[in-house]
Order: sequence, then C-alpha cells, then structure tokens
Amino acid sequence: MKVILLTDVKGKGKKGQMIEVSDGYARNYMLPRKLAIEATTDAVNTMRMNDKATAERIAREKAEAMEVSRKLRELTLVVKAKGGGQGRLFGAVTNTEVAAALEKQTGIKLDKRKIVLNETIKNVGTYTATCKLGYEINAPLTIKIEEQ
Repeated sequence: MKVILLTDVKGKGKKGQMIEVSDGYARNYMLPRKLAIEATTDAVNTMRMNDKATAERIAREKAEAMEVSRKLRELTLVVKAKGGGQGRLFGAVTNTEVAAALEKQTGIKLDKRKIVLNETIKNVGTYTATCKLGYEINAPLTIKIEEQ
C-alpha cells in the first residue's frame, strides 16, 4: 500500500515522502497513529502542491537573503560607544548593540545571534563582522566604532 508520511518515521522515511509499505503495517500501525495517510490521488496532488509552495518560499527567502547580503557589503555601520579617551572604550561593543544600530540606521532587522564578531571590540576603529543570513549565505559587515 502506498502512503504519504505525515511525520518522520525512523527506518521508513521523512515527512511528506510517499512510500510503499505492507497493507497490515499501514492499517494497523501507521494510519491509526496518524503517522501517514493513504496515497489517494487527492492526497498526492496536495503533496505536490505543498512541495511546489515550499520550493517557491525557499527561492523567495534566498533572493531576499542575497539582496540583504549585497546591501551589507556596501554598508559601513557607525556605532557610537562611551570611551575613556585615547581610543579606549569603557566596555565592549556587543553584537546586540551592532544589531540595534543596524536596524536604527538602515532598517535591516537581523537577530543578534546572526551577527558574529571576529574579535572583541574594546577600542575605537574599524572592524569586520560576519552576518549569517541563512541558506549558507554570509555577508561581511564593516563596523566603524566612534567615541561618544
């Protein structure tokens, strides 16, 4: 019997896959536990439409990530921090502050966990951070630290 999996089933397949299993296994185990549904023509068509919609969503999100990547490469972000003179800061500039400054200056909203600082920022100067945008797309971000 052909069934479409509704959840990942260990040893059988992943969610959304259509697999062939024995009739008894499908009727007595998979269908009552709602692990799968029978592969009728309507269910197969719905599965294909869902796969197509997912592929379109992923393509759209990748295109958006590439656009944000292009913007970040061209951008020099200016972050102001309290300093004690001679180019030293009172504390360190964190990825949270960088994310807040990025949203305030450009409107690009990035989660603080997606901004990776290559080194701790404790002095005035120019630094480079890596922004992880998803789908293996990373963008360098130039950060200029100024004293307040």
